[in-house]
Amino acid sequence: MTDKQSLTSLKMLLFSFHATNTIILSFLPLYLKDKGLNGTEVGWVLAVGPLAAIIAQPFWGYMSDKYKTVKRILLICIVGLLISSIVFFQMEGLIAILLAGFVFYFFTSPIGGLGDSLAQRRADELHVSFGTIRTWGSIGFATSSLIIGQILSATDIQYMIWPYLFFGTVALAVAWKLTDVRVESDPVRLRDINVLIKNKPFIIFLFFMMFITISHRANDSFIGLYIAQLGGSESLVGVAWFVGVISEAAVFALAGRWFRRYHTLVFVIFAGIAYTARWFIYAAAGDPYFIIMLQFLHGITFGVFYLAALEYVTRLIPNLLQSTGHLMFYAAFFGISGIIGSLVGGTLIDSLGGGALYTVLGCFAAAGSLFLAIYHVMSITKKRRAV
Repeated sequence: MTDKQSLTSLKMLLFSFHATNTIILSFLPLYLKDKGLNGTEVGWVLAVGPLAAIIAQPFWGYMSDKYKTVKRILLICIVGLLISSIVFFQMEGLIAILLAGFVFYFFTSPIGGLGDSLAQRRADELHVSFGTIRTWGSIGFATSSLIIGQILSATDIQYMIWPYLFFGTVALAVAWKLTDVRVESDPVRLRDINVLIKNKPFIIFLFFMMFITISHRANDSFIGLYIAQLGGSESLVGVAWFVGVISEAAVFALAGRWFRRYHTLVFVIFAGIAYTARWFIYAAAGDPYFIIMLQFLHGITFGVFYLAALEYVTRLIPNLLQSTGHLMFYAAFFGISGIIGSLVGGTLIDSLGGGALYTVLGCFAAAGSLFLAIYHVMSITKKRRAV
């Protein structure tokens, strides 16, 4: 298989997986609301995903490092995604949904991180930009959000399992054709993870980063319900995600040029400030179309923040533990932050409404931006003193 063909399979995997991810991220809150759950209960269900990710991300990352394969772990997780999703969508009642959801997310949550890790390594091997590969995930997300939003608006939200299974099956088919990455020959031991835990810059960065990612994950969970509160339909939720992810894809495609000129932390801080402004503006919205028009800010916030943060983390962790380190980053970004964002967001939107929720998110993002700016200045000062 040529390098071009191997990259095509990888791009198609990212396209199809993120197409499934769209369906869950964009429409699951509306699906659960249709099943009779209130905002707080929706928050509990959405928090199960990040909780499973905290366990699943390091576990599957460790298994990937130990057995020196990303492809085989991806195949296992995608098969688990297909089987567990069928069970999850059949459940009725909060407890049953929570239990089935945990199993479902245990298999689905690592796929994005493993796919990005594989893409990052293949990009390094072939000397191409990671962003040009990752862009296909954003294209899959955007395409799915627009099409599935229209379909569900014309039919019923309860039918969302069928497009989910379709894109999941496509992901499994293309995963068989992936080219695995070359990894180091030294064996990976569980206690080697202590190297990452003792890496103070890595841990401090993750902690400060989470003030911003909590706000991001809360928005992921509740922007659909907020649009519904403002009078929008499923199709408008799909359009909102389409606009946001198209801008994200543009950022991913062009970001490789930016990182050559400035320190990646500068981009992380810039994105944090943009997040702050974005949430405060959303808090003042009175019409769903206002949210849709401003969704282009998703690329400037998430697109820049995610790429810059991942690039920075890659520099902080040893080559032997790249998969584990990336998935710890992923667990913090989408796991711990997702739990806090879902629980706090569910309570706020249920009791005070979407406007109050986004005001709080703006305060979180502002605090994270300030902490990261101080962290960056102190890092520069420490390096100068060392010289």
